[in-house]
Amino acid sequence: MLPLVALVGRPNVGKSTIFNALTRTRDALVHDQPGVTRDRNYGVCRLDEDNHFLIVDTGGIAEQEEGLAGATARQARAAAEEADLIVFVVDARDGTSALDDDILAWLRKQQQPKVLLINKIDGTDEHTVRAEFSRYGFSEMLTVSAAHRQGLDDLLEEIVERLPEEGSAEEMDNDPNRVRIAFVGRPNVGKSTLVNRILGEERMIASEVPGTTRDSISVDLEREGRDYRLIDTAGLRRRGRVDEAVEKFSVVKTMQAIEQCQVAVLMLDAHEGVTDQDATVLGAVLDAGRALVIAINKWDGLTDYQREQAETQLSLRLGFVPWAESVRISAMHGSGLRELFSAIHRAHDSANHQFSTSEVNQALEMAYTANPPPTIRGHVSKLRYVHPGGANPPTFIVHGTRLKELSETYKRYLENFFRKRFKLVGTPVQFIFREGSNPYEGKKNPLTERQVKAKRRLMKHVKGR
Repeated sequence: MLPLVALVGRPNVGKSTIFNALTRTRDALVHDQPGVTRDRNYGVCRLDEDNHFLIVDTGGIAEQEEGLAGATARQARAAAEEADLIVFVVDARDGTSALDDDILAWLRKQQQPKVLLINKIDGTDEHTVRAEFSRYGFSEMLTVSAAHRQGLDDLLEEIVERLPEEGSAEEMDNDPNRVRIAFVGRPNVGKSTLVNRILGEERMIASEVPGTTRDSISVDLEREGRDYRLIDTAGLRRRGRVDEAVEKFSVVKTMQAIEQCQVAVLMLDAHEGVTDQDATVLGAVLDAGRALVIAINKWDGLTDYQREQAETQLSLRLGFVPWAESVRISAMHGSGLRELFSAIHRAHDSANHQFSTSEVNQALEMAYTANPPPTIRGHVSKLRYVHPGGANPPTFIVHGTRLKELSETYKRYLENFFRKRFKLVGTPVQFIFREGSNPYEGKKNPLTERQVKAKRRLMKHVKGR
């Protein structure tokens, strides 16, 4: 168990910048616009091999207690309550404020030790700033400029001195057996609600306002003896509709989450069917080559007739990914979660299956015997042998001759044959065709003197006749 440090303060005081500086990452979105951070974001600050602690970035605590602002404040307070040390971040340029006074009054009710951190000290008179914040009653005030990485060493020394040796938080490990699941989709389809339902707590802010989630938040989970990492992502829209800089950063974080996950759960709204935005998200998953499970949310709110219509539309619009399993769920009520995890397990196992060279060659021979490639301009492509080329997605490298002339139809036949042969579901299958080069191409054997004389005698005999 590691000690946990919580960064708490009002909006736009630089908590996310401090988080990135201490963790040496760019996991937290940073922008001049207030209120960018909403959910809790955890990271690790590593001082050396044996000395590190967890740090949590929180959204700004504003005056409102309703709507998104209120939900963000509740997430920040929850992070402060579970922390072993609270770092109260204020803005040197803005000075003290009534909102800072209210936050400090609440923090004083907490039992954890606290540190006052004055950020954005660059360009100000440090003595004047310290005098202004001295009324908060902290014996030690730390000043930093997180954007310019000034004063961070003093901050780390203070944190290490005040933290207990044993904390209350678990470190996010890099266990390769942990199944990494990214929940993706367009805005307002219920991704955060589903993650909260799986976790059994309000870990993510769920709202009817589209675009509530802006960052990719990872949470570790143990369920029925298996370890998972759930990644809640921001909703993706078509590029032409992405205008705000913050949303562009959110799209980048979502694309990174898709690349790093093992299984992508594409969430659809049963009431709206498959839209163009859903196709955009699905294209991003296919481009990354990740295992795919389609979760159709809000299924419980449909009538029997609406379900029939939805089934017909799904079969038509998703016909190009017949290998992806679709599950009907209700994120709000938790129905269909067992079926969802079963589909995730099948997709994960298929995507990471380890093949032997002998079994894939046997499958290639069976496919070739059952349906040889067609003759093109009097020549037939020859598939000599195949070997595994990787996992997630399963990749097969086929060697032979005239493979450039293989039609797309025959390539799809090979893919479907391998899917059926090895029972691969929920994952794309990739074939790489490598054509062997002619070792004698461009080479000419010079004739010996004896062969030259024999050739001359032959030509003289031919001409004499």
